[in-house]
Amino acid sequence: MNLDPVRKIADAVLYEGYILYPYRASSQKNQSRWQFGVVMAPGYAAADSSETSFTQAECILEHSGQPSVRVLLRFLQVQRRTSGGQSWDEAVEREVEAAADAAALFGDGDGVTWEFTIEGGEDRDEDVVRRREPLAGAVTVRAAEVPGPWRALKLQVKIENRTGLGSVPQRREDALPTSLVAAHTIITAEGGKFLSMTDPPEWAAPAVAGCRNEGGWPVLADPDGQVMLSSPIILYDHPELAAESPGELYDGTEIDEILTLRTMALSDDEKAEARATDPRAAALLDRVDSMDPQVLARLHGTLRMPGGSPRPAAEPPVLTEAGEIQESVPWWDPDADASVSPDTDSVTIGGRPIARGSLVRLRPGARRADAQDMFLVGRIAEVQAVLHDVENNPYLAVSLAGQPDEDLRIAHGRFLYFMPDEVEPHEDGEAR
Repeated sequence: MNLDPVRKIADAVLYEGYILYPYRASSQKNQSRWQFGVVMAPGYAAADSSETSFTQAECILEHSGQPSVRVLLRFLQVQRRTSGGQSWDEAVEREVEAAADAAALFGDGDGVTWEFTIEGGEDRDEDVVRRREPLAGAVTVRAAEVPGPWRALKLQVKIENRTGLGSVPQRREDALPTSLVAAHTIITAEGGKFLSMTDPPEWAAPAVAGCRNEGGWPVLADPDGQVMLSSPIILYDHPELAAESPGELYDGTEIDEILTLRTMALSDDEKAEARATDPRAAALLDRVDSMDPQVLARLHGTLRMPGGSPRPAAEPPVLTEAGEIQESVPWWDPDADASVSPDTDSVTIGGRPIARGSLVRLRPGARRADAQDMFLVGRIAEVQAVLHDVENNPYLAVSLAGQPDEDLRIAHGRFLYFMPDEVEPHEDGEAR
């Protein structure tokens, strides 16, 4: 099974909040780190009730009779870098794999447990010391059959930190080197498929409601239902990375475009300090500084035009020196799309063509939330234009008939807007 697309999502989870803008160790935002998916050593978790020494995912697996599952635990091991009396926590990626066949899943209910250890170590480079503490943990997989005629299991995947401590640290930052950071699991199934935990079929809803998830939430991560991603960050089913994003910014509380522009505005001294703080921060700054105008334009999002873009899809936008898109014909000019003509277009309502100059009676629909619409029910209005939204659905721009100042509103383009099912032809409503 190709897990590359899922790994891209999981990597974003792994490093979310790793270092926050402005990416300097001296920044107050970076004084307290590692907020997501932290699984502490049991000694420290017992002393601090706000921490936990395990994370648990439970989900429903519909199967064909002989299912098997594979669990990939991924987390960061803290690597404390010390130089010149200053310290900073880097990270080393770790993975632990476990698997359970049908015999294990349909066993006695105790499940199967795989214990693991991660070696510590120390690296020295001149006056820089990088130290890692040894870690120990366990992955346990249990399953219980869902009552009823269904072939389904409630699957439980529990991750435990079993690292022993000589003495319990007094501060959280001193306990972090013996923790599993940003811990999450990728769970794959053969001979079955996972059900959505947010939108399950009706028969599975009671079983889903009985699932207990601690420190994470499993979401469907592939279209076939064979991969679950249990993430400490809230995600929807089938999460995706934005195609416009050129790389990780680590600070998910910011919009990519705004964060990129703010990063570009850092002074040379601030950028130098950020580069010295962490290699990932240095790579981020290099990427931001090398962005061309086309990449920056994509960060702004997708540009859409009613009726389609006059520019071929394969042709890149032409940008000015200020980074703005240069159009041969402005997008708001009617000549930009000859297929749209608000003055002459029409729409059929009640078997009659309605166009500019037609009279209609207003019947505001239930979808509206504006209380003032009650004053418009039954009023006669004149159609000023037939327009189309970005999905090419027609709607009407109208002005109220008989209003003393309506000519002034029309001159300034101050119209009321209604969908075709919110109006009906007036008996004297021929276009004029």
